[in-house]
Amino acid sequence: MKRMQVNTLIGGLLIGAVGLLALTAVFWTPYDPLALNLRARLQAPSAAYWLGTDEFGRDVLSRIMQGAATSWLLSIVTVAVAVAAGALIGGVAGFLRGPTDRALMMVNDALLAFPGILLAMGILVIVGPNKWGIVLALSLAYTPSVVRVVRGSVLSIREKEHIEASRIMGNSEWYTMWRHILPNCVAPVAVLATSMFGWVILSESALSFLGLGVPPPAPTWGNMLAGARTYMNTAVWLGIAPGLCIAMTLLGVNLLGDSLRDRLDPRMAR
Repeated sequence: MKRMQVNTLIGGLLIGAVGLLALTAVFWTPYDPLALNLRARLQAPSAAYWLGTDEFGRDVLSRIMQGAATSWLLSIVTVAVAVAAGALIGGVAGFLRGPTDRALMMVNDALLAFPGILLAMGILVIVGPNKWGIVLALSLAYTPSVVRVVRGSVLSIREKEHIEASRIMGNSEWYTMWRHILPNCVAPVAVLATSMFGWVILSESALSFLGLGVPPPAPTWGNMLAGARTYMNTAVWLGIAPGLCIAMTLLGVNLLGDSLRDRLDPRMAR
């Protein structure tokens, strides 16, 4: 219990700090993240520029804040789409079973055979690097995991007594699924969605690092890291700031995910 509380506190503080940074960027940044100032290029952190400037004289802190807003928006939308689509497909497959289940799971297993990041890269090569292309690519990459979890939960829950009672009362199969089965899948899906948020943050940063994410000059943590490679020996702060943001977010998400799993998983009650 004590470890769970510590994980919740540390994870909440980390996620809260980065989330506050992203929310603040929607309304205010110290400088224009896209404004060029060649006279101030590659300045070290100072009172005027807390995290220094990049090769074009742009304020690193402002770009970190704007990158946080972009990464969080894309990740939240991606997780929401993947969970909604995965819950629908997994619920239908697990509840109807038979040929419908086999057909849906055949397609799902084929998608699972590809590593998520490689599948997303292939899709982005087709649709081109842009915000909503990333959402589409990562949603397709991570939906199969949700389908598997929801289907497994539905197969277990549909055999319980209260589901049989709902049928005996004359409720339709669809009403029974939406009213009694899917709500009982919330716990495992919530744990998976928490972890998935971290996976999407990392995947989006990796895609941006490879040039397949949000196109420059719009800042993201991934393309900031990519741009910092040339200056690692002369301007180390360019890589430290976005790297720390990614690390803090992933650590916070993992700690919160562990805590949520401990709270919702009956097997962890001891």
